[in-house]
Amino acid sequence: MSHAASFQQTPLRRLPMPEFIAMLAFLFATIAFSIDAMLPALPDIAAELTPDNVNRAQLILTVFVAGMGVGTLFAGPISDAIGRKRAITIGFGIYAAATVVAIFANSIEMLLVARFVQGLGASGPRIVGLALVRDLYAGREMARITSFVMMVFIIVPALAPSIGAGMIYLAGWHGVFIGFLLFALIGCSWLNLRQAETLLPERRRPLRAGPLREAAREVLTSRHVMLCTLILTLGFGQMFGLLSSAQQLFGEAYGKGDAFPAWFAAMALLSGSGTILNATFVTRFGMRRIAKWAYIMQTCVSATMLILLLSGALPPALHFPAFFVWCVSVFFMAGVTFGNLNALALQYMGHIAGMAASIVAAISTVLATLIAAPVGQLYNGTALPVVAATLICSGLAWFMMRFLTD
Repeated sequence: MSHAASFQQTPLRRLPMPEFIAMLAFLFATIAFSIDAMLPALPDIAAELTPDNVNRAQLILTVFVAGMGVGTLFAGPISDAIGRKRAITIGFGIYAAATVVAIFANSIEMLLVARFVQGLGASGPRIVGLALVRDLYAGREMARITSFVMMVFIIVPALAPSIGAGMIYLAGWHGVFIGFLLFALIGCSWLNLRQAETLLPERRRPLRAGPLREAAREVLTSRHVMLCTLILTLGFGQMFGLLSSAQQLFGEAYGKGDAFPAWFAAMALLSGSGTILNATFVTRFGMRRIAKWAYIMQTCVSATMLILLLSGALPPALHFPAFFVWCVSVFFMAGVTFGNLNALALQYMGHIAGMAASIVAAISTVLATLIAAPVGQLYNGTALPVVAATLICSGLAWFMMRFLTD
């Protein structure tokens, strides 16, 4: 029996499916909330901590993602050794401790360090959550589960900027981190009180150099896994690039700063339809085909948007509507592709799901920050840098999908 087949089910699962999906979605939503809720706080942080270089405040987003990328190198292998629940709990503990430091940060340097460590802790629920799903499901069924998770994952953080803005109103930008503590407490409690351990002791792998090296080599030498990882890198890179510049684009370029949380929520909710469509059709059409057509769509939409921006053909009244539709398309693409590509990457790695999830996420996240950080710093008062970067990333992803099999 193949590894993919042998690990599809485990007798330890006891949560009803709707609650299992909701719990996983909440774990993942904690990560998105940690990014999106910061967006309305960036102007205040820039004015208080780095007034001479306001673009530097964008690093608050990218260092969190970088810390998460570094943490993913360790979260998966640790969970393979000590179990999924314990590894996620440790991650939440690190996340919470760094959040407390951030609450009292009085310099941009201190805040950036706290955010990096916060990202390290966030890698626990993000990566080990995927391994937990892989313990129970494989292939298109896993893609279907992760699609439902992504649907909630997108809808819940849609409200994050509004919640963040409310906390800023009550307690200043420091107050946003109180929400992070609440999310961590709820997610960790839900997991430990309701979810049984999915990795039996006899299936765990010791944290020794030999087995770790062997597992890492198996993942890194898999052409299939590395292709999925590079395609994910391009997808994450273009999405993080948009997130880095979103507050400035909505506020400065299009004059929607006061209504930014509402527009962001609408954008996320509209794009959430992508996960619904994927969950509905993935078992029929397959993961690779749906992801390929999503990147084709994004390439065409971004090319059209870039031409409109460069030519000045759009009348002023349509500048913001066109930009908003383009933003929705970027998040729609994420909802259609990320679950499928993660499921494809882990399809044949059930016996080392933690290590595989760690390597895939570490490479894709760290490399994505190398794409997103320069895009954010290139912000020039227009959407040109982020649209051009998205066109390049989607076009390359489309090309690479040709070499991937279901």
